[in-house]
Amino acid sequence: MSVSTPSRPVTVHAPPFPAEPRPKPRRPRFGPADREVLSLYVLTRIGIWITAGAVSWLFPADGKSRRAPSLLSPWQQWDWWHYLHIAQDGYFPDGAGPWTVGWDNREAFFPGFPLTLRAVHVVVPHWAAAGALTSFVAGGVAVLALARIARRQLRDLEGGRRAAVFFLLSPCAVFLAAGYTESLFLALALPAWLAAQRGNWPAAAALTCLACSVRVTGLFLAAALVLHFVLTVRDRSAWRSAPWLALPALTPVLYGWFLSARTGDWMAWKHAQERGWYRDFHAPWDAWSNTWEAAFHHTQPTGYALMSQAELLAILAGVVLLALLVRRRRLPEALYLALTLWALGTSYWYTSIPRSTLLWWPLWIALAGWSLRRPLVQAVYLYVVAPLGVVVAITFLTGRWAG
Repeated sequence: MSVSTPSRPVTVHAPPFPAEPRPKPRRPRFGPADREVLSLYVLTRIGIWITAGAVSWLFPADGKSRRAPSLLSPWQQWDWWHYLHIAQDGYFPDGAGPWTVGWDNREAFFPGFPLTLRAVHVVVPHWAAAGALTSFVAGGVAVLALARIARRQLRDLEGGRRAAVFFLLSPCAVFLAAGYTESLFLALALPAWLAAQRGNWPAAAALTCLACSVRVTGLFLAAALVLHFVLTVRDRSAWRSAPWLALPALTPVLYGWFLSARTGDWMAWKHAQERGWYRDFHAPWDAWSNTWEAAFHHTQPTGYALMSQAELLAILAGVVLLALLVRRRRLPEALYLALTLWALGTSYWYTSIPRSTLLWWPLWIALAGWSLRRPLVQAVYLYVVAPLGVVVAITFLTGRWAG
């Protein structure tokens, strides 16, 4: 009979603390490159406000005035009054509308910016200051998103900074500081495009939906998102996000429904643009011919003629950029630009195309990439093109038409 001997217990020495997995290194969400871009943004805002202050002193509305007007007064020009009246009184105050003699066609302007202006005015009681603050904050978001898109596309930190510089010193950069829609639209559209680049389709669609409430250009961005989705998504599971791409249509539909309930016309905004700004359809060659006549046939005052010349240059720049995007197979951006050019280039004559270049983010990225290969490009831009921004700023701030 065998007797089994008990085995000796094995002692296991455990570490004093449980081992923790090492965290994966994460890229900083807000790094030095972002801080540099925002520093450039703040510096250019200081410059444009110094210009506005000088204009208010040197070119007052009353040439014999002994007191300088408010620093905010030069910013209250042109479209600002439409946004202000909508924010203050709504679209159809006291039953007025397109049937009223002398109607201002305010329904041509989408509600996103006036609603934001009204919300900010709750905190900032001065309307012009509320508009300036809205554009200041939105412009900072926009330029930061632009730099990140450029860095991602060009794969170069310097490329992001240069895209921001070209954008902030563009000839029509004054409108980024004015109480206009450009800054707010870009603050929504550019993060939407950045989200699409990262494959976050719900965020991209939601931001584009908000951008559509600011400008009809948001629909062109929505079309570009759909094309980008089709061209880039390969995983079947990712197609579950496809229904999100219909979301941007919600705001134009709601606005059309609102207008229809009060005017009986779903497209009242489009018809208001036709009445007030000659944005009825014409063949592209007719629009070119009419703008050429205004620019060079001495049928308009010299100020308007010069701006018509700028419109012609801007449409040509857009066509060249479109060809470049197609050649480089950047088809979603090309679709966005093509729809924009078609909308702007088929009116009676060209209107506000130079200002619209602010919304062509592929332009600023293309210039940044070009300047990385050819350093002279940045020098030419800074010393030749950027000063035109001062001319346009003074033109706008003194109440003259600047696109």
